[in-house]
Amino acid sequence: MSAHDAHYAGELVDGARMLALFGDVATELLIRLDGDEGLFRAYESVEFLAPVFSGDYIEATAELVAIGTTSRKMRFEARKVIANVRERGVAPSAADVLGDPLVVCRAIGTCVTPKEMQRRPKELYVPALPFGAPSQGPNVVVTPASEGGPRTLASMERHAPEVILTAAIVGAEITRAQTPHLPITPEEIADEAARCREAGVAVIHLHVRNDDGSPTQSKDRFAATIEKIRAKTDCIIQVSTGGAIGMSIDERAQPLSCKPEMATLNCGSLNFGDEVFVNTRPEIKDLAKRLEASGAVAELECYEVGHVEEALALAEKGVVAKPLHFQFVLGVPGGIGAREENVRFMAGLIPPGATWAVAAVGRFQQPMTELAMRLGGHARVGLEDNIYLSKGVLSEGSAPLVARAAAYARSIGRTPVEPSRARAMLLQKANA
Repeated sequence: MSAHDAHYAGELVDGARMLALFGDVATELLIRLDGDEGLFRAYESVEFLAPVFSGDYIEATAELVAIGTTSRKMRFEARKVIANVRERGVAPSAADVLGDPLVVCRAIGTCVTPKEMQRRPKELYVPALPFGAPSQGPNVVVTPASEGGPRTLASMERHAPEVILTAAIVGAEITRAQTPHLPITPEEIADEAARCREAGVAVIHLHVRNDDGSPTQSKDRFAATIEKIRAKTDCIIQVSTGGAIGMSIDERAQPLSCKPEMATLNCGSLNFGDEVFVNTRPEIKDLAKRLEASGAVAELECYEVGHVEEALALAEKGVVAKPLHFQFVLGVPGGIGAREENVRFMAGLIPPGATWAVAAVGRFQQPMTELAMRLGGHARVGLEDNIYLSKGVLSEGSAPLVARAAAYARSIGRTPVEPSRARAMLLQKANA
């Protein structure tokens, strides 16, 4: 802080100067996220915790804590890292580095980038720093603080910068009575797939419906829908072999006749709400063999820790091909809870070379998919798992949920990949 910043007696700096610093780091974060400076809308809270004087050096950080359609909620902190000595008999220019930086101000605020101004740059511009190197200027903190301190943009270099986003746009449980934005016909599903592709997905997880909205595994309905999707997008199409509860294995396997690039393989039974989703070990092996015969690469659906163990056993026996791709399904009543410790534990079980993603239901979708991206995993979003964009606000299809996930990925230095790159990551390795 310079003498020009001092506003009160004793060279005390006006607290508004801290807010000006917060505005600067917020602007930088918006440019990195949206490719636009955006607008600072309002502060939710401001705390002035310690005095600042001319000659003090202040480090300001901004942490992105929530992303809406146009809003970006941030948490700010200003820390005094060098203090002017301010003692008699000592030169006015004397200063000391503080061993423990002193927090002088905290705030929470919301910025807005109008939709028409969101350029969503393909790559996030991050400081060219090796992991662990000290920053030469204020760090832009964009993820929640970890045990080792705040995570900065540069620190994400420890993880692969690419992320695969999947859109689950239909499902078997959601109805038009719950949301009018659910696509049902092949044409509607293809249109929504195209919107999701534009928003940033590489994979379409596919269920289909009859004209009356009821779930079906009809190979003809899948074939018609896949044809429509392929006419409009280049996404990987991943068909569901889970179908709907109560369907036989023969019925669930029908989409494999369409020769999809990927298909799901459910790795165990569980209570699914008030029903039971049955996948016996012989049935899992049967479906795995049918997947292999169709040429589809398996996504291993795991609703419980035991399902991960089952998938690993199948891989060891050669029933499913390595390297493996897991999906941890979180928050289903009767399945594993949507909690960070569960994600970390399940991810810790998978072998080197395997990849993993998270699909979480309802209100858990956003926090758990964002957690997965911070931990180096991939993510699935869409109406199959969650119909709300925010509390009480229906998402107008799956594309807005994809756009939010893609924006968050870019904000932490990860780039949503194109379908061609996703094929190289998921399919070519498996078929090598």
